[in-house]
Amino acid sequence: MLATFIIGLREGLEAALIVSIVATFLKRNGQPLRPMWIGVGAAVTLSILVGVVLSVIESSLPQAAQEGMESIINAIAVVLVTTMILWMAKHARGMKRELETAASDALASGTSRALVLMAFLAVLKEGFETSVFLLATFSAASNTWFAAAGAVLGILAAVGLGYGLYTGGVKLNLAKFFKYTSVFLVLVAAGLLVSALRTAHEAGWLNAGQQRTLDLAWLAPNGSVRGAVLTGVLGIPADPRLIEVLAWTAYVVPMLLIIFWPQAHRPGAAASRRIKVAAAAGCAIASVALMIGVRTPTVSLPASAPIVGASGDRIGTAELHGTTMRMVIDGHPTQVAVADAGSVVHDGVTARVLRSDATPSDIKRTATLSEVALLNGGRLPVGVVAERNPGPFALTESLSGQVTAYSVDGQLLDASDDRRVIDTISGGGLDTARTFTLPGNTWVVAPTYVATATAALNDFASAQAEHRFWRWVVPGVLLLGAAALLAAAWRSGRTETIRPSTSPVGVPVGTP
Repeated sequence: MLATFIIGLREGLEAALIVSIVATFLKRNGQPLRPMWIGVGAAVTLSILVGVVLSVIESSLPQAAQEGMESIINAIAVVLVTTMILWMAKHARGMKRELETAASDALASGTSRALVLMAFLAVLKEGFETSVFLLATFSAASNTWFAAAGAVLGILAAVGLGYGLYTGGVKLNLAKFFKYTSVFLVLVAAGLLVSALRTAHEAGWLNAGQQRTLDLAWLAPNGSVRGAVLTGVLGIPADPRLIEVLAWTAYVVPMLLIIFWPQAHRPGAAASRRIKVAAAAGCAIASVALMIGVRTPTVSLPASAPIVGASGDRIGTAELHGTTMRMVIDGHPTQVAVADAGSVVHDGVTARVLRSDATPSDIKRTATLSEVALLNGGRLPVGVVAERNPGPFALTESLSGQVTAYSVDGQLLDASDDRRVIDTISGGGLDTARTFTLPGNTWVVAPTYVATATAALNDFASAQAEHRFWRWVVPGVLLLGAAALLAAAWRSGRTETIRPSTSPVGVPVGTP
């Protein structure tokens, strides 16, 4: 509630200040206020519609997409509040004077339309920022109704202050007001940045830097006032992750330095350019250091996997060599060709599927009664009687089932063999053909090996995500920041170069 109150008060007061100045100038020059109020009402309506539309779109999305949209809204809110704080840090001291000058210039053009448009655009800008910022804050708030009440009270307080400024009954030091509320908003914006990173992880966009760093449950237990302030107002979770701590620190420290750096010791234009160039160089050096220093992760599974039979006892080993499965079962080596059959998620790991031919050619031959009994494990098949069916028989053997293997980067993750020989005999005194299935040597890779290999591959996938993030994403962001700093330094230098001299003709600039 406190966070939304400050947001409503800050944004509302800025809009109210502009509206009060416009109203003062219109009234002073005998112009009607009705067009201005129509513009203000339209701007407020559009701002509310923006918030409603964003909220409806978010609620209609699936859970993962909602988390992703929350990340986007939070990021936009952080950008908006940051630009607002930086602008206020530079212009708050002379804000009212600048607005009055702009209003006076607009009125000097002989029409009040420019002033009405100024009020409309000011309220629309602040209203849009408020909608996005409040929507992001509502998402992180533990009680939406309290958060909404805080926003309404803040806006009402801003309207009251604006009316007081309009009538002259309120004297407010705008520089100090915006300075100290900026400190609070920096902390709130940092919390929204943390929330954006957390929801990005929940949406599956950010899987790096998720190591636990601190346990703040003792500092902010659930249901306590401290917990409400730390989590609900400042947006700091009880279990901050590494990337969240780094982002919070990287945002709060420079922002507070900008706000509290003494005006008398602020660098001039030339020094500011040098600082920007130095900061850009630091970002570039850090980027190169990360690209070089972050090591590429590796994973290696055992060359062979133990296999177990139907009883669960180990009967041999299996290896994958390209498209050939090599097995050693009860000391007898054998192999079978397998072919790529696409990819699937197997035990939580994306793996390639390789299968043997499922429909080999049938084998036909003649078998005696004793051979049939031997094939069937030492006993005659059901329905075959030695006295009535002495043989010989026409025997057809076919293979049912196949060898299936799952591999990751050419390494064996799991495999199974469910092949069985199906024999069909006819003739030899039989009225009808008889079919029986031989026991065979069916097997699977030992579950303990699969669990160990899966854990190793999952750790490898996490390490790869960390590698991509710290070696490419973070350096890329640092390089973009360096480019932005260099562009700002170049722009400020160019502005200084082309700025016209205001000194008298023939008198050099700087001459007393």
